[in-house]
Amino acid sequence: MEMEDQMESQKRRGMSKDELISERTGSLGCVGWFLVILSGIFTALLFPITIWFCLKIVQEYERAVIFRLGRITDRKAKGPGIFFVMPCTDSFVKVDLRTVSFDIPPQEILTKDSVTVSVDGVVYFRVSDPIASVANVSNADSSTRLLAQTTLRNVLGTKNLAELLSDREGIAHNMQSNLDDATDNWGIKVERVEIKDVKLPHQLQRAMAAEAEATREARAKVIAAEGEMNASRALKEASLVIAESPSGLQLRYLQTLSTIAAEKNSTIIFPLPMDIISHFMKK
Repeated sequence: MEMEDQMESQKRRGMSKDELISERTGSLGCVGWFLVILSGIFTALLFPITIWFCLKIVQEYERAVIFRLGRITDRKAKGPGIFFVMPCTDSFVKVDLRTVSFDIPPQEILTKDSVTVSVDGVVYFRVSDPIASVANVSNADSSTRLLAQTTLRNVLGTKNLAELLSDREGIAHNMQSNLDDATDNWGIKVERVEIKDVKLPHQLQRAMAAEAEATREARAKVIAAEGEMNASRALKEASLVIAESPSGLQLRYLQTLSTIAAEKNSTIIFPLPMDIISHFMKK
């Protein structure tokens, strides 16, 4: 008996969404049709009263899945507007087609490089097939929420910390694709998945901040050293130009005096020409 149940379960998992619905929309049988006809006669005899029990209304954003003696009457849901049900034999389930959003609770995840992070997100989904969402899964909303948590953990477990912080859009797209494929037989369409926040341990935050600060300081020292090197090269080239024309150095002295005098300083520096000093040094 258990072997037969397992085989039947495996067979159902291998069937497509349309095949599962077709299996549930079979014939009512002789007894079923007899009860339906009896219900119709009862409705006709008590027409003024039963009309209030037979007519149902669903909103524009809702659909009704009708069960007649436990079987789905049609492969298409009823609505929106008014539809007719048979008393005693028919029952229906309302399905909301509007987009639903929910927050994925923060999940403690161990990344590929053995770093523990807390990640949460948000998922937007809607019911694309009302009959499949009622007939193929017990609670489509709850099942999608639980599957989203598991998918978040599975997807992020294959990423390292750098990818997790820099490639949120790619991770969200991967999650959406996995969720959409898994919930297709449930009549659910996952429209969007977003990673809201990635919380790192405080010790790791301090370590990353120290690393970033050290990197910036090292880059600043390299830039300063390159600036000094370029400045020394420029000074060397300037000295070679001035050496070719000794009067250029004197003009540079005068320009410096003009700059100092323009600042209204009380101290004035008179440069001593290098030619005079060199003349005494030779003697």
